[in-house]
Parts: sequence; C-alpha cells; structure tokens
Amino acid sequence: MDRTFIICKPDAVERGLVGEILARFERRSLRITSAELRTIDRATAEQHYGEHVAKPFFEGLVEFITRGPSMLAVIEGPEDTWQVVRTMMGATNPRNAAPGTIRADLGIEFTENLIHGSDSTEAADREIALFFPEMS
Repeated sequence: MDRTFIICKPDAVERGLVGEILARFERRSLRITSAELRTIDRATAEQHYGEHVAKPFFEGLVEFITRGPSMLAVIEGPEDTWQVVRTMMGATNPRNAAPGTIRADLGIEFTENLIHGSDSTEAADREIALFFPEMS
C-alpha cells in the first residue's frame, strides 16, 4: 500500500466541508489511516511552504493556513495514491477545476481552495514526517 498526505484547510473546516471531502476519498476505496484537527503553528507552516519563501504570496499562504483549525490526514491506497488524490482535488483554481472534483464542486476562490495534497511520493513522506512524525 502507498500513502499520501492532505490538509483540509481552514476554509474547508469553517464551511463544514471536511466530512464531505474525506467521504469522497473513502468512496474511492482510499483509507484514512490518521487524522487530526489542528491549528498549524507559524513555524510549521513556514517549513511546509518553504519552497515558496521568496515568492510574494508566501506570507498570505502562511497567514491563511494558520488562521484556524485544519484537518490533517494520511490517506492510504494502491500505488501512486498521491496521483489519485490530486486528480480528485482538481485544479488549484476552482474556476478551472474539472466538474466532479473537490475544488470544482465545493471551491469558491483561488486563494482559499479547500485542500492541499502532496504532489509526489517524496513530498508525501516529507509532509507526513512534518505533521505526523510518529508515522515516519
């Protein structure tokens, strides 16, 4: 089995969409092996978004992800689970996301797009180690 990492971001929690989002993964026969509702602290957010530190939107990313609770989860499935999850999420901008994806069906804004998902096996391993060190 393979695993990946997601964050149902503060907007998903605020709008009461976490159950709907997680249920979509379960309906695809993916398994949630760990989940925790947590407000991400600034230091962890800065580490998580470290690749964007020099970009003009970095501060906005950190402020958004730390503004309230997020649902962090590890999802398990067959080979390349991260790709299945990313396809289910849809394009970053909900206006460009394919119908039937999480962002197309539930998203409103480009900057508040409900969910983060690892973009590779290596990213999943790194993010799981950051948010769930006991699992790495």
